[in-house]
Amino acid sequence: MSIKHGLLALLRAEPKYGYQLRGEFETATGSTWPLNIGQVYTTLTRLERDGFVQPVVAEAGQDDGDGRSRYAITEAGRAELAGWFTTPVTRESRPRDELAIKLALALAVPGVDVPAVVQMQRTSTMRSMQELTRLKRNSRDGDISWLLVLESMIFSAEAEIRWLDHCEAMLSRARRTASTDSTSGTATPAEQPDRTHQAEAKR
Repeated sequence: MSIKHGLLALLRAEPKYGYQLRGEFETATGSTWPLNIGQVYTTLTRLERDGFVQPVVAEAGQDDGDGRSRYAITEAGRAELAGWFTTPVTRESRPRDELAIKLALALAVPGVDVPAVVQMQRTSTMRSMQELTRLKRNSRDGDISWLLVLESMIFSAEAEIRWLDHCEAMLSRARRTASTDSTSGTATPAEQPDRTHQAEAKR
């Protein structure tokens, strides 16, 4: 995952300072990808260069104390972010678990159709697994090294599909519980998914 998409996702709702983006990024991803403030501002500089963000002109007393202003996402940035959310993550290069981070950010950002993101990823992973299975059938019996690699990739794809099914079930339960609680007044819809995730983590 590129840091730029994570920052664009967090800027989607409102302009923010660099230190805000750093904290919200680590919170949204469960600190699985720690950022230093230098990475944040370097990425913001590149995003500004590419026309995806722009600095908000600060009035007196509205900077962060170090003379830095907030950044806002541009229309080009929104288009880039929308393209990222609607493009399945490929299995060819995944230095970190981009999919898990992507879903975490999708849940943290208002207006993202998270079930649709899950479904698109499942379709893509299923297609990839079918292609890997075809390659396995056509492989030579004596090519053990290649078969081991293929089977590793197949097992990984199978596990990802099971995990996506689990995510979909969790989201469905969270929506049902939030709907029930909003009717009874016991909790707000925003509170309930967090409780659902905590309950799952304790199992």
